[in-house]
Amino acid sequence: MKKTHLLAASLIAAASGLAAEDAYAANLTLCWAAWDPANALVELSKDFEAQSGHKMNFEFVPWPNFADRMLNELNSGGKLCDLMIGDSQWIGLGAEAGHYVKMNDFFEANAISMDDFIPATVTGYAEWPKGTPNYWALPAYADVVGWTYRKDWFARPELQAEYKEKYGRDLDVPATLAELKDIAEFFQGREIDGKTVYGAAIYTERGSEGITMGVTNALYNYGFLYENPEKPYDMEGFVNSSGAVEGLEFYKALYDCCTPPGSSDWYMSETIDAFKSGQAALQMNFAFIWPGVNADPNVGGDRSGYFPNPAGPAGQFAQLGGQGISVVSYSSNQDAALEYIKWFAQPEVQQRWWDMGGAPALKSVVEAPGFADSQPYAQAFLDSMAIVKDFWAEPTYAELLLAMQNRVHRYVIAGEGTAQEALDALVGDWTEVFEDDGKL
Repeated sequence: MKKTHLLAASLIAAASGLAAEDAYAANLTLCWAAWDPANALVELSKDFEAQSGHKMNFEFVPWPNFADRMLNELNSGGKLCDLMIGDSQWIGLGAEAGHYVKMNDFFEANAISMDDFIPATVTGYAEWPKGTPNYWALPAYADVVGWTYRKDWFARPELQAEYKEKYGRDLDVPATLAELKDIAEFFQGREIDGKTVYGAAIYTERGSEGITMGVTNALYNYGFLYENPEKPYDMEGFVNSSGAVEGLEFYKALYDCCTPPGSSDWYMSETIDAFKSGQAALQMNFAFIWPGVNADPNVGGDRSGYFPNPAGPAGQFAQLGGQGISVVSYSSNQDAALEYIKWFAQPEVQQRWWDMGGAPALKSVVEAPGFADSQPYAQAFLDSMAIVKDFWAEPTYAELLLAMQNRVHRYVIAGEGTAQEALDALVGDWTEVFEDDGKL
C-alpha cells in the first residue's frame, strides 16, 4: 500500500480516539536511546496500553552506539521501529530520505498545534526545512546542556572568604564563562573533606558527538556561527571568526587547567560519575541528568544546584539536546503509531511525563504557575531552553559532525596546532561535504 494511503487510514483511525474497540490491537516498537528518561517512558506508556489495547515494545540502545544502530536501521528501510525518538540532528535526513512520515495532516486532523510547544523544540525537533511549517515529529524530550554545581561546597564560609579575597566577588553561580573558569581553577586540586577534588567535568569524547556538544557552549557565546545569516552555507569568517577562535581557545584552557585526570574522552556518563563520586565542583551535562542528581544519596537535595550555560562576550547560548518522536515510514503499524503520538501530545500526559522525570516541551505544562518551583532544577531548565542553539540538521549531518569531532578534539585534547588552524580546517571540511551534497 502506498504511504499516502497508509497515512489517510491513520488519520481515520486516530481521529476515532484511543479506545481499544475502535482500532485493531497492534504490537508497537518504540526506538530510543538507553537512558533514564527512556525508563520513565516505559512506565508512562502503560497508560497508553491500557487505553488503546496496543502492546508497547521498546528498543533502547546506549548513547555511544545509538546513532550508528538506528541510522543503519532507517537507511536500510528496516521495520524494527514503528516509532523513533531520533536525535534533533536527524530531522533533515529523516525528511529528505523518506524515513519519517510527514505529520502536518495528522496534526491538523487531531487539533495538535506546534504553536503549543516551546518554539526552540519545534525548530530543533520537528521542522524541515528549518523555518518552514513542515513537521516530521512531535517534540518529545526537551533537553539542553547546562551545569550542576556543589552547592554545599560553595556555601562553606571558609571557601567563601578565600574566594572573595582572591577574586573580589562572592563564590556563587557564575554569570559569565570567565567566572566559571575562575571557579573551576579555585577548586582544582583542592582538598575537601580529606579528598582531592577538581574544577569541572566537561565533554571531551571523540567517538560520537561528545566534544562537539561541549565545545559549542563556548563557541556560540564567543561569536561562532555555522554560516552567514544572509547566505546559506557561506562559512568563511563565521565558523572561523576571531570570536570563534577565542571560544575554542577558552574551551581548551578550561580543559587544560581544571578537569579531573584521565578525562580526555568523557561524555555524559563519565561526567555524571565524576560529579556523583565527589570529584568535581562543576559538571557540564544535559539537563536530563538533573532529576537523578537531585535524588542521589551522595550529592542530591540541597547539596547540588543547577544553572544555565553562562554568557560569553557575544551573548548567552546553550547547546540544544533533546529529540522529537516520529512515525517511521517503513512501519506496517502507522495508524497505531499515530495513536501513540496523539495520546502523548495530551496535556495531562505531558504533565505526567514531567512528574515522572521526563522533559515536556508543551507550553501549558512548562509555563503553568508553579512549574518553576516544582523541582529544584525547573527554573534552570526554563532559563536554559530559552537560549538554545543547535548543530547542523542537514541530511549530511553525520559527515559534518565527524569533521568537527576530529578537528576540535585534535586541538583541545591532543594539543595539535592552533585554534585558528583547527577552525580554518573545519571550514574546508564542511565546504567539501556541502560541495559533494550539491549545496555549493
